[in-house]
This record gives sequence, C-alpha cells and structure tokens, in this order.
Amino acid sequence: MMDSYIYVIVTLLPLVALMLVFQVNPYHALVIRAILGAVAALVYALLGAADVALTEAIVGTMLAITLYVVAVRSSLVMYMGILQEVETQTQTETETENYFAELIANLRTIINKHHLRLELVEYPNKEALKEALLAKEVHAICSKPELLEFNRKFTYHTIIRVHRLFEIIQNELTSPETILSYVNVSNQEEKH
Repeated sequence: MMDSYIYVIVTLLPLVALMLVFQVNPYHALVIRAILGAVAALVYALLGAADVALTEAIVGTMLAITLYVVAVRSSLVMYMGILQEVETQTQTETETENYFAELIANLRTIINKHHLRLELVEYPNKEALKEALLAKEVHAICSKPELLEFNRKFTYHTIIRVHRLFEIIQNELTSPETILSYVNVSNQEEKH
C-alpha cells in the first residue's frame, strides 16, 4: 500500500503543470518547468523507476532548462540601431542628447513590460543605419534629433521593421518628440 505522502507529491504534478500553462513571464515559466521536472523525477524515484527518474532529472530538467534559458535569453531582445556619439558637442546638441536619452528610457520601459530587452547598436552614419535595418541586423533604428524650424522642438525618427513591436510601441509611447514609422523590409514600403 502506498503511503499518503506519495499522493501529495503526485498531486503536485498537475498543479505545477497548470501553473506553467498560465504563466506569462517566460523566466518564471522556466523556473516552474524546472520544478515540474524535479517533481516528476521524485515521483518516478518513489515509484521504483530509478532509471526513468535519473533520465528525467538529467535530460528533462537540467538539459532542457539550460537550452530553454539560452533560447529565451537570445530571442527576447530588441536591437535598435543608433548613430555613434561625437565627443565635442554644442549646447543645442547637449539638449538633443537629453531628449534622446529620455526617449531611449521610455522605450526601455515599454519593452521591459513585455519581458524584452532593448540593446542599442551604434553605426557610424545614417546610411549604415538604414542599411542595417534593411539587412535585418536590427529591429529598429532611431536617428538623432533634428531641429525643426517651425516649432523649435527636437524630433526623432524611429523606424521599426517588426510589426508587432511597432504596435506595442505605438500604443504605449507617450513621447511627442518622436515620429514612429513601420517599414516592411521585404516590400520597402514605409507607413506612418
């Protein structure tokens, strides 16, 4: 006859599996998946299947989680191309840098809400920046601000090639200092 503690441990399997299915954060899901594998290995060991328990512990928990961590970590990054900074700056350029830093901070906040990371990739000029977007090296580009004569506001042009990222940022970006555009790289069509 089985001891009552085995029933408790076996009951944990569907509970942990349900937690895993309904988890939104991919990093939390990885932790829950590791717990699920450990509970499964424990159940197998308690029921006398030591070889299956060892296989579950090594392959199902340790190896699978390691591979998942690598996959999740590398796929949840938004690369944004920007221009390299120049060492000598005038007063106007310093103001534009402050606006630019604020815009990047806003973008990081929006991206972090969706469990993504924003990484900036520097390019030497605007031509290289556009080529990087067209070559799919980056998901978006953000050109340095230009001074507009009619209202003396600094405006940035952020172009995004991934439609879902464009939708997320368009809905949540509150900065009036940027013009946000979507470009379909395969068709070379730009939509505002």
